[in-house]
This record gives sequence, C-alpha cells and structure tokens, in this order.
Amino acid sequence: MNVFIAGVAGYIGGSIAQRLRSEGHAIRGLVRDPAQAKALAASGITPVLGDLDALHLLTSEAAGADAVVNAASSDHRASVEAMLQGLRASSKPLLHTSGSSVIGDDARGDRLSEQVFDETTPFIVEPSKQERHALDTAILAAAEEGVRSIVLCNTMIYGRGNGLHAASAQIPTLLAQAQATGVVRVVGQGINRWSNVHIDDVTALYSLALQSAPPGAFYFVENGEASFAEIGAAIARRLGLGPVQSWTVEEATRAWGEGQARYSFGSNSRVRALRARRELGWSPSHLSVTDWIEREMPLD
Repeated sequence: MNVFIAGVAGYIGGSIAQRLRSEGHAIRGLVRDPAQAKALAASGITPVLGDLDALHLLTSEAAGADAVVNAASSDHRASVEAMLQGLRASSKPLLHTSGSSVIGDDARGDRLSEQVFDETTPFIVEPSKQERHALDTAILAAAEEGVRSIVLCNTMIYGRGNGLHAASAQIPTLLAQAQATGVVRVVGQGINRWSNVHIDDVTALYSLALQSAPPGAFYFVENGEASFAEIGAAIARRLGLGPVQSWTVEEATRAWGEGQARYSFGSNSRVRALRARRELGWSPSHLSVTDWIEREMPLD
C-alpha cells in the first residue's frame, strides 16, 4: 500500500511509519521541518512539507493514498475533516489516533476509580474532553460515507520509539523532573491508575487494523495498568533516589501545565482492549511498565 501518515516525525507516527515500511508499504509523511524532512527521506520515507492547517494538501494526499494514518493530533478537527474529504466514497482506510484521557477523570491523584471501560461501556467524558469524543464519533460515522474509518484509542505508551522522536510523553516527563531535582514527584498520592501499552505492541495493532479492521471500528489499546505511585517508585529505584513525593495539582501545573497535571498525571484512565484481541487477534507481548522502567528505560 501507499500510506500517507500525518505526524510522521512524532513518537507514535514515526514508529508506525517504520513498522509499515518494514512490512513493504510505501510511506509518505507530513512534516513541517525541512531538516526532519531530510532525515525522513534518508530513512526511506517520502516527506511532504506542510502542517495540519494545509487543508487542501491534506485532502490531496489522502485522495492519492491507499490508506491514511492520522498520528498528528487527536483534537485538530479541520485536518481530520480534510483527510476524510479526500477519502470519501473510496472504501479506503483512515486510522485515527485518539487517547484514553478522553475518559479521564479529575481525581487529582488522590482517588482510585473503580470504573474500567471497554469498547462496549458507555463513556463518561469530562467537559474538557467532549470535543475529542465528538471528533472520534464523527470519524466513526464516516463509515457511512464510504470511508473505512477506524479509531485507535491509545493508553499510556512506553518504550523507545523507532522514528525520529524516540521518547513518549508521560514517563519521560516524570523522569526528566526527577533527574533535574533529585526527587520523583507524582500528583497527589499517585493512587490513580492508567492503562498502558508498549510502543511495539501499538504499532503491531495499527498494522493489523490497516489490514483487516472493519469500517467504524473503535479499539482501545492497552496491555496492563499501573498507578502513578507504582510508576514513580520504579523510576526512583532505577535512579537510586529516595521515596516518591507528592505534588498538588497546582504545584504540578506550574511545572507541566494544567492539562498535563490534571489529565496526563492526575486522572484515572482505566480501559481494556477487548475488541482488538477478539476481532483482530492482537496479542501484545510486553507485560509490565514497571519492569521496563527498572530494566530497559533509557536514561538519556
């Protein structure tokens, strides 16, 4: 297939691109930076210079591709609509990357939610995440307009990426803060839990979904879960530091911004990826984020 990827210079998109390229697909990727475009070309990916506001370009690239992967933004509606326009009535696939903070709560690290979502569970969506949920819903509805539209809702991703950007978001942020200050900090008590998944298992699922996911399919992407207290303790052991210490949301906001403090680090986001296992035969192999932190996590 000729696959167009938006977000090809990023952690998720770059890793997907390398996975698909290794499987024989030809990759064109949207990139803003000419230096990154040169690096992508050297790795066998055809760069397309532009950004998510280049709507005509996105429509044209989508129309000319056999498949589209959006790994650039879970929230940029105009760019998604432009790509859908290029795919409409074609039966070609669009794989859209969402994130499980869409069902995140406002626990502030101090409450463990008993709510665990799967693909059949009615969602509980905080006001600040309603637009993301609405976009996911609109993408799935495009199946009625001749697009093989698929939403993959990733949880906390860990592991070293295979593209230009090797680091994920959440764990490296905690690591960098600990390395800078000598103290691992979590929001509140850190008893809130997130489901998680290794990047290699993520790219395996995107490959399976590209091949055989039906139109209008929604998949959670997870293989286990851990609390932030457990993740923080694993980082502390890896670095040889003392006990994990607590930050209020307000203190964490000054370091990480409110969105990250409340949702990336302070919320519960507990899901089960039942459909991908049952429907696509997805069988993730990386079992424990805390083992990975202690044994494999890069410190650079």
